[in-house]
Amino acid sequence: MDKTKVLMVCLGNICRSPLAEGILRNKLDTDKFIIDSAGTGNWHIGNPPDSRSIAVAKKYGLDISTLRGRQFTSMDYQDFDHIYVMDSSNLENVLSLAESDLDRSKVSMILDTIFPGERVDVPDPYYGGDDGFERVYKMLDEACDMISQNIR
Repeated sequence: MDKTKVLMVCLGNICRSPLAEGILRNKLDTDKFIIDSAGTGNWHIGNPPDSRSIAVAKKYGLDISTLRGRQFTSMDYQDFDHIYVMDSSNLENVLSLAESDLDRSKVSMILDTIFPGERVDVPDPYYGGDDGFERVYKMLDEACDMISQNIR
C-alpha cells in the first residue's frame, strides 16, 4: 500500500512548517503517512528549526530538532499528495511552480481546515517574542487535528 504524503510549507522552513510537520507526524500513523516540510525561500537550507520552534515543540512532547530546512521545488508536486501552506504569500509562491490543475488541486492554506475559504494566514513568529510561537503551535495543532481526521 502506498503511503499518503503530506508537505507543510512556510517561508524559511525553520519556524511554522517544521512545527506543522512535527505536530501532524505525531497525530498520524507513520506506517501509512509520510510528512515533510519545506520553505519557499532558500536562506535556511540544511539548518535546524529556529530554537523557539524546537522549544515550543518540546514543551508539548515533540522533538523537531533533527529536521533540516529545504526549499520547495516543482518536483514536490510529483512527490506529495497534499501540500499545506502557512500564508497567502507561500500560496502564491508554491502555485507559481504548479504545472497543471492537478498540481494546483494539491495545495491549500492550512488554516482553511479550520476557517474554510477565509484565507487566514498563520502569522510568521520569527520577529516576535516567544508567545508568538506558542500561538502558532496552538493554531497548527488545531489545524492538524482536522487534517488527521479528514485524511484517514
